Amino acid sequence: MGAVLVVVFAPRFDDRSDSNAYVLAAAFVVSLYVSVLIHELAHVVVARHFRMRVHSVTLQLLGGETLIEGESRTPWQELAISIAGPIASVAIGVAAWSASEAMGDGMPGDILWSVAYVNVIVAIFNMLPGLPLDGGRVFRAIIWQVTGREDTGIRIAAWIGRVAAIAIVVYAMTRDRGEREFGVNLVVTLLIAWFLWQGAGEALRNAGRSARINGLDARKIGFPGATPPPQSEQLSADLRGAELLRAMAARPAEAYALVEDDGTVYGVLTTRAVDDAYRASRR
Repeated sequence: MGAVLVVVFAPRFDDRSDSNAYVLAAAFVVSLYVSVLIHELAHVVVARHFRMRVHSVTLQLLGGETLIEGESRTPWQELAISIAGPIASVAIGVAAWSASEAMGDGMPGDILWSVAYVNVIVAIFNMLPGLPLDGGRVFRAIIWQVTGREDTGIRIAAWIGRVAAIAIVVYAMTRDRGEREFGVNLVVTLLIAWFLWQGAGEALRNAGRSARINGLDARKIGFPGATPPPQSEQLSADLRGAELLRAMAARPAEAYALVEDDGTVYGVLTTRAVDDAYRASRR
C-alpha cells in the first residue's frame, strides 16, 4: 500500500520542492499512516472509555478502520466515538503546520506542511454527513436522538454516503483533462468513491439488522408466569435489543429466568424464542 501511494504522490512534490520527490513522498506516506493510526486510536480510546471491546485497527490504502464489538448503546456514545477521530486529525494538522512554520524551507518543513495539509483535508472529508465516514456516524447519532430510531439514522446517512460517492466521481470527471495529474487524481477519486459506495451499502444492510435487534424485547418474547428450570441463569425482564443479546452471550444457556428489579420471577426466556422473534422480524 505504501509503495502505491509513494508512486501516486511523488509527482505532486516535483514542482513544489528542490528535494527528491520520491524521498519526500516516502516520508509523507509514512507520516500519513502514523496520522491515520492516531486518528483510529482516538476512536479506540473513546470506545474503551465506554467499556466497548475493540478487536482491531486496520490501516488500508486510503484510511483506516477500527473494529468495535457491537453497537453504541446511546446516540451520545455514537457521537463521541465518531467525532474523536476528526478532532485528532485536526490536532495533528495544527501541530504539523506549526512545526513546518518553525522549520522553514527544506525537506522536513515540506513534509510537515504536507502532513498538516492532508490531516486537515482528512478531517474535513471525514465530517461529510454520509456513511461510512465519521461525519455520517455523527449525523446518524443526531437522527437517532431526534427520531428515537437508530435504523432511520443509518439509512439516511448511508444514502448521503452513496450520493457523495457519485458526486466526487462526477467532479473528478469534469476537471480539466489536460492537467498533468488528471489520471492520478481520477484513480484516487475512483478508489475513494468505491470505498464510500461499499461502506454505505454495508451500512444499509446493517440498518435492517439493527432494527431487528432493537425490536427484541425480553418481556414480549418471554413466557410470563412460566417456571424457570432449576439453577437457571437470570436476566432482567427489562432487557431489550443489543443489551439483551450481550447479556445472553455473557451467560450462554437454553433458558433463562426473567426477573423484576425486586428479584421476583417474571417468567422464562428461551434462546429459541429470541431466535424465532429475530427471524420473524425479517419477513
